[in-house]
Amino acid sequence: MSDSPSYPPFSGLQAARARTHIGLTHHQVAFHLAQLGVHRPPETVLAWESGGVRPSEEELFALADALWCPVAVLMGRDPATLREHRLARQFTAPRLALRIGMDPQAYTLAETEQRWTGDDRQTLLLADALALAPERLRTILDRAGEVSALLRQAVEGRWKPHVPALARLCGAGTDRTADALRVLHQEYARFNEQYLGHLVARSSDARLREVAQARAGWLRALPDRFHRLTAGDGGGISPPP
Repeated sequence: MSDSPSYPPFSGLQAARARTHIGLTHHQVAFHLAQLGVHRPPETVLAWESGGVRPSEEELFALADALWCPVAVLMGRDPATLREHRLARQFTAPRLALRIGMDPQAYTLAETEQRWTGDDRQTLLLADALALAPERLRTILDRAGEVSALLRQAVEGRWKPHVPALARLCGAGTDRTADALRVLHQEYARFNEQYLGHLVARSSDARLREVAQARAGWLRALPDRFHRLTAGDGGGISPPP
């Protein structure tokens, strides 16, 4: 299963239930997807349901329309992060950024890092677009910022003391939270070991910058990686490039 951050959370079981509820075959779902401009064979629909692959955001939105089913149901969990609330309302990141008057790159970065940088007007427009009370949105954004900070502390130091707080904030349970933090801590350690190895070997500055940039990208995607691990669809340890 792909572990790319571009793939949203998805429950194949919920998709299968939604399909059987309205009495469609895999071929019929594929036909309706094609009518919506997303051309996928029936085998892909089956693979989504079986957990072999996950749909992209575009595919998820089209599948929800084809099954007459809310996106949040197909996600298999209540939206918790800014990205998940956006997905539940069937907004692409660029479209939502345009609606709230924010630079698309700045919005995507805020969503990836779970660190909101919008002004008061953009925050109010965001709350309206996501059908959330402003107070509820601020709670989500504040919690996301706290989660991001705790995750950085956990991977850069001792992860075990951070399990209770992160489990409480994310509602993932202590066991899943501990398992996720263990994996993340190991991944971060491998980046550091790789960087130190190149440093000792006196590798070129270009190679050192490449490893440092890869680690920085991994840190930016850390919250999303954590949420996918606690949801049970994050795979094993991702090796550094």
